[in-house]
Amino acid sequence: MTAANPGLQPFDLTGRLALVTGASRGIGFAMATALASAGADIIGASATLEPTGSEIEKAVRALGREFTAMRADFSDRGAVQALADAVVALERPVDILVNNAGTIERAPAVEHGDDLWDRVIEVNLSSQFVLARALGSQMVERGSGKIIFTASMLSYQGGVNVVSYTAAKSAVVGVTRALANEWAGKGVNVNAIAPGYIATDNTAALRADSDRNTAILARIPAGRWGDASDLGGATVFLASAAADYVHGTVLAVDGGWLGR
Repeated sequence: MTAANPGLQPFDLTGRLALVTGASRGIGFAMATALASAGADIIGASATLEPTGSEIEKAVRALGREFTAMRADFSDRGAVQALADAVVALERPVDILVNNAGTIERAPAVEHGDDLWDRVIEVNLSSQFVLARALGSQMVERGSGKIIFTASMLSYQGGVNVVSYTAAKSAVVGVTRALANEWAGKGVNVNAIAPGYIATDNTAALRADSDRNTAILARIPAGRWGDASDLGGATVFLASAAADYVHGTVLAVDGGWLGR
């Protein structure tokens, strides 16, 4: 029970509608299913999501929740704006936006071409702001809403051979705080989750490099790579009434990496 929502179970998302980008696999898949487990209906969006019959649709529907698939190339500003317009035009408003779609390009900085830089910045940062601006405008007008960005350990550190990704994820934290400053007083919570080293497609190259894999594991107090499902609890928390007084925070889910 919370002061702002007397009588409401604080983590219950029944009746809420969540848009989760990058929902077809990995962290986005886990976030979407966690929200559905808590009662939310889901709009899943990704560049490759099938219109019907996807694994994420099956998982959400198996939990008894509604699912809508939308497809957008997050490296294409026009496509992202079209997605935003389509979601804003829905009869049912989005209560929760999980800005998770992302990509990574690995190359030494001297070989990191403009095409790589532009694509990563567009997908990981610019598209996130376009969606937050569009849906946040509706949330501000209604006086309620939750926006969750996916940050990274590289929001805190420089990394190696991932200059565009580090730049984007560092900026995501800045955008999270800036929007929280503007919208906290208008009933909209804007926060971020910073996953640690999670076993997904984006980290496959690191896990395949025995030296890097050993070094990474040696620094994680939990002693293991994270699983995408480890992000579920943090997602539900930040999307729920339990986090009504949480604004502009970055919640690390990292097995203790940052505390090392």
